[in-house]
Amino acid sequence: MVLNQDRLLRALIRIFGSTSALAILAVVMPYTWMDAVHRHLGLGALPAEPIVGYLARSTSAFYALLGGLLWVLSFDLRRHHVILCYLGAAIVLFGLAILGVDLAEGLPLFWSLWEGPIDIAFGAAILWLTLRGGRRPPV
Repeated sequence: MVLNQDRLLRALIRIFGSTSALAILAVVMPYTWMDAVHRHLGLGALPAEPIVGYLARSTSAFYALLGGLLWVLSFDLRRHHVILCYLGAAIVLFGLAILGVDLAEGLPLFWSLWEGPIDIAFGAAILWLTLRGGRRPPV
C-alpha cells in the first residue's frame, strides 16, 4: 500500500514540479509575447512599466526554482519527509492566499477558480500522501 502511495506522491510532485519549471520560459519571453498572452486572456494591454516586467520575470524564476526543488525532493521521499510536509501545507496556504488576491484584484472568474484551487488541491494531496505514508526521516 505504501509503495502505491509513494508512486502517486512522486508522480504528483513531479507533475507539479514540471509545470512550475515551465515558468522558466517567461523569464526570457519577449515583452510582446507577454502582452499578447495578457490580451488573449482578456486582461487588456500589459502595462509597460519596468516593475511589471520585473515582477513577471522574477515570479516566473521563483516558480521554476520551486519546480526544480520538487524534482530533487521526489527522488527520496523518506529522507525529505519533513520538507514535503512543510511544502504541502505551505502550498495549501499559498493557494488560499492566491485565491484571495485573484478575487480582490478582480481577475476573471476562470482565472480565480483555476489558479488558487489547483494549488490548494496539489498541496493537500502532497501533505496527505506524505503523512499517510508514515515515512520518517532516517535516524
